[in-house]
Amino acid sequence: MCVIVLMSAQAYADNYYDMDSLTLEVPEMKLEFANKPIQPTLKFDMVAPATSPKMDFDFFKQKTNPGLKPYKFMDDMTFVGIPLFAAGWAIKGDKAMFRVNQKAEDGGKKNTQLLTDFKTGIDDYTQFFGPAMVVGLKLGGYEGRSDWPRLLASAGMSYAIMAGFVNGIKYSAKEMRPDGSTANSWPSGHTATAFVGATLLHKEYGLTRSPWWSVAGYGVATATGVMRVLNNRHWISDVMSGAGIGIMSTELGYALCDLMFKGKGLLRNDLVMNREKPSFFSISMGVGLGGKDLELESQGQKASIKFRAATVVDAEGAYFFNKYVGVGGRLRVRAQSAKDFGDFANYVAVEDYYGWESLMPYYQEAYPNDYVPATTESQREQNISTYLTKVGYQDTESGWAENAPVTDSYGIVKSDHITEFTGSVGVYFNLPLSTHFSLGTKALIGRSITQELDIDGYAEGNTKDISYTMSLDNRPNMKELSGEPTVTLNDLKYPNNTGDKWSDNWEYLTIGAKSSTSFGTGISLTYRYKSNFSWRLYCDYDYTRKDFTAKYDPFHFVKKGMTPGASYLMDSALMVSTGEYADGLGLQVREYKTRKHMNYVTLGLSFLVNI
Repeated sequence: MCVIVLMSAQAYADNYYDMDSLTLEVPEMKLEFANKPIQPTLKFDMVAPATSPKMDFDFFKQKTNPGLKPYKFMDDMTFVGIPLFAAGWAIKGDKAMFRVNQKAEDGGKKNTQLLTDFKTGIDDYTQFFGPAMVVGLKLGGYEGRSDWPRLLASAGMSYAIMAGFVNGIKYSAKEMRPDGSTANSWPSGHTATAFVGATLLHKEYGLTRSPWWSVAGYGVATATGVMRVLNNRHWISDVMSGAGIGIMSTELGYALCDLMFKGKGLLRNDLVMNREKPSFFSISMGVGLGGKDLELESQGQKASIKFRAATVVDAEGAYFFNKYVGVGGRLRVRAQSAKDFGDFANYVAVEDYYGWESLMPYYQEAYPNDYVPATTESQREQNISTYLTKVGYQDTESGWAENAPVTDSYGIVKSDHITEFTGSVGVYFNLPLSTHFSLGTKALIGRSITQELDIDGYAEGNTKDISYTMSLDNRPNMKELSGEPTVTLNDLKYPNNTGDKWSDNWEYLTIGAKSSTSFGTGISLTYRYKSNFSWRLYCDYDYTRKDFTAKYDPFHFVKKGMTPGASYLMDSALMVSTGEYADGLGLQVREYKTRKHMNYVTLGLSFLVNI
């Protein structure tokens, strides 16, 4: 509805551009001596507005408006797609772990890892926003750059070039997708399609009618690329290369059609606006470097998580008082996905059969008679096999035995990235180098808010009672110099199935940070290729100090798998059998904290509307 209203308002406003100005006829004043007063007459003549635009269905009829300057071959080429494509190629090696979901409905696959649960299908439709708007405006009689034959030829040529580039690279590079589904990830076809459509809208209506059509097109195309990353279907490198191919293909398609059609089929030339002040509004997409490792600590224990390069999207604007100085602000969204969950993933994802080895210290306490210190590979395998057999795990596709206390468990990554939302204001500087190029910098201060990384745990099974034997040793030993008795669990079994089923869904891991003050600067090179449009390459530096907190609860489900009495006995045995559990190695929630100085470097490309 908003699009229709804006489109109608713009179309009707254009009807008044060619309207003759209001004329005021001053009556002839004659001095007459009479008894009656002078009564001058004022006459107003207003030209009626032009009729509304008519629907245009002349798909095969060529039209050419008079007095238009033909476009030359490569007249509109900016080549900005090349650095975008190259940037995606350069960071192609920065990959996160492949994640395949392990859920109850897919049979509880064995060798699996965590998978993000974020899904949206909007990107399947937003990729066609550009061409849908162009066709809708054209059918409504709202003239753009080209008539139907020239428009269809330019669009067809652009999509054909894009499809050739994308598919040729996809099936040659054979890059695996983040979700491990297919080996055709790089570059992103959805993103390339979206940027072809955005550039079509830019050339047809942004350059000739209003620059805000261009902002809408490139804004939706950028959102499409970001959603492809969040959907776990593409890496950030795929999206950047796809955007570059989309822009480059459309510029080349229009250049070839300009060569073939010359001056035929043109309805409007570019708007020309003389603006000396470099005031602007821009949308940007970039890749964030720095701040990739996060190490947290809890009661002397350390745990780390690694991140890959961040996806950065900006909306920025500034008003300049003259050619050199202005004020403005920036809204930045920085999403940084986890590359490796480290020790946090040990108790949810079974990476392979030996992923259980991290729990061996607990198994040793539960089964001291069966545990043999692992000095060889075979002894290590035997220890793991013994424990898995006792707790009901079987080496089959189903994983857990049907009568085991735990029949299924997995992790659901609600958000596998830490996202920062930063709003900043400050001073902007511009140094003109020529009529087309300029250097810029800025000094910003703002506030950063963090959205947390969130992993939920799920487990289900059979409620069990337990039996075990304990030995009580009253003799002092080297570990208990105080003379307190030592309690040892000799054997632990789950012999009794109560017949009840249990399930548990809880917050397995959350990592977040408090809001903080952010400082930013940067340097940029701006190329003004039209009077009201520019492209900008930028390198930004941002600093903030973050207080991170991680809440980690891997064993939340244990109590649900036992009767209350069994749970109480288990807690008592764990707490008195060894002092380690009292120091944070037990079943309680663990809280890790750290304070880190975050130094971010962002490389990217901006599309500017000069206002």
